[in-house]
Amino acid sequence: MNANKSSDISDEQLTVEQPKSAAPSTLALAFKLTFSHLEISIKQNISISAITGIYGDSGSGKSSLLRVIAGLELRAKGQISLNGTALQDSDNKGFIKAEKRQIGLVFQDSRLFPHLSVYQNLAYGAKRQINRQLTIEKVLALTQLDQLQHQNVTLLSGGEKQRVSIARALLAEPKLLLLDEPFSALDKSTKSQMLTILKAIQQQLQLPMLYVSHSLSELQYIANQLVVFSAGKIIQVAPIHQAIHQLNSRGETSPKTSLSLTIAEHLPDYGLTRLTLPATKSKSHNIYLPILEQSNSQRLIGQQLPCIIYARDISINKTKPEHSSIVNHLPASISVIQYNKTNALVTLKTSEQEFYAQISLWSAKRMALTTQSKVYIQFKANAVHSYYFTEPTPNA
Repeated sequence: MNANKSSDISDEQLTVEQPKSAAPSTLALAFKLTFSHLEISIKQNISISAITGIYGDSGSGKSSLLRVIAGLELRAKGQISLNGTALQDSDNKGFIKAEKRQIGLVFQDSRLFPHLSVYQNLAYGAKRQINRQLTIEKVLALTQLDQLQHQNVTLLSGGEKQRVSIARALLAEPKLLLLDEPFSALDKSTKSQMLTILKAIQQQLQLPMLYVSHSLSELQYIANQLVVFSAGKIIQVAPIHQAIHQLNSRGETSPKTSLSLTIAEHLPDYGLTRLTLPATKSKSHNIYLPILEQSNSQRLIGQQLPCIIYARDISINKTKPEHSSIVNHLPASISVIQYNKTNALVTLKTSEQEFYAQISLWSAKRMALTTQSKVYIQFKANAVHSYYFTEPTPNA
């Protein structure tokens, strides 16, 4: 793709002043949907203030949940309402058709009209809307498609096509936007740019979203809370960091530390960005990760960066690692030790932040670790992962 199609995200776009937060939307679900291999049974009220992630194994019912909410699954029986407005009430034969629900749905594939340009695809959907508040030009800017509006959609990259799908959904001015793994076919670099664009859209429009993915790291970056699905049932609704840590305890995923850290400074001479943990009465602590190449501008200083550190990448020392080449080391106290067949999952706390370290049973025994032990944790800069993009790509 040529240079004038670049979709790099500028620092200014990322730091746009956010409008006041809108009141949370309330989604009330009480329905059943039966398949030959699975019964989905949901009774849950979900408050959505920004982006809520939907996570679970393949076949657990995540996509079916979105289809029921959107009004595309006529076999579902029960009640569904959004902000007190009944969308479905099977007992009283009430059912609002999908096109009348003011709910947008973006699928894994773009489903665009191949013979039309970007602008024509958007105009086709927009003509159904009366008294629109959002113009096509505004949505093109939000989705960074200005330079591509006259391009035929068959010539677009996968990321660009999905941006057109999102733009088309936004032009319907939905009260809720549903996204069913919309970036699953994209490479990680392109996906990270798409996630950043989507976060910016949500913040500017204050549009509540439900986002389905099987990637916890993806959801950790984009979502503020998580709905966990298992075998057709919702087993957990919690703030994102808390939800991921509770999954650690259940042994359902590779254990990891989920946290949001403040960007303190960039150190280009050393190839590092310095982040800070929330300060305590005693002192603040730093964490370093590979430099965010697109973030050398001071505009991002002070912003929060969602990060993940896998428990397998954190080691424990009983003494301060004064002469280690590993750049990150923090004092911590052990709060829980969970013994498994071949390893121990150790929960530690520093600066009121929980960390998780996965070590061998041999190490746990040899070091005589106990709860309340004062130790040090250490991990390399490369062990700190964020979905914030670090390399520009022309194909987002």
